[in-house]
Amino acid sequence: MSVPLSGLLSPLLDWIEALPEDARIDALNQIRKALHTLSPFQDQPIDCVLWIKSTQLQENNYNPNVMAAAERKLLMHSLIHDGYTQPVVATPHKENTLNLVDGAHRFRAGKKDKTLAARLRGYMPVVLLNREATDRDANIASTVRHNRARGKHEIPAMSSLIQELSRHGWDDAYIAEELGMEAEEVLRLKQTAGLKEMFADRHFSQAWTVD
Repeated sequence: MSVPLSGLLSPLLDWIEALPEDARIDALNQIRKALHTLSPFQDQPIDCVLWIKSTQLQENNYNPNVMAAAERKLLMHSLIHDGYTQPVVATPHKENTLNLVDGAHRFRAGKKDKTLAARLRGYMPVVLLNREATDRDANIASTVRHNRARGKHEIPAMSSLIQELSRHGWDDAYIAEELGMEAEEVLRLKQTAGLKEMFADRHFSQAWTVD
């Protein structure tokens, strides 16, 4: 039996249309969240794209992806002509803010370019990761996974992140598992950081000398 959706939706659509713009965006976000709870794809973040004010998004300071000038130009051209076809990715932070873990270049473009900023009305399309861990280490791992999936990362920046995760207690096997790397790749990145950092957690016997 077909459901008369037009009759059910008409009063709701009229109510939403009469709202001020910010209230309308908030109402649409709430509806998307409610529909997401019923979706057979609720385990997929892309199933629920929300429009979040750009001021609520906090950029990270560890992104290993550095975009060349030519690529930035192509990105701007695409965003202006085709619009946003990919949301940015974030995790909850605190005080009604979100941590940006992927999409930094799209985020900056939407804030700095006058044409895009006018179209976006101070908002950004966002998907939230479905995981409990939202601390810095987990966010670093998510950022690296997104960049590696596109085949983009800067070796020195990746090496620094490996150092940081090691200092936070992540062993090589766990780093490899979480970042989607081979053990040899983790070791090479540690070597890039320098021998002193690489072997900081190793124990050696005292050197001997000859009188």
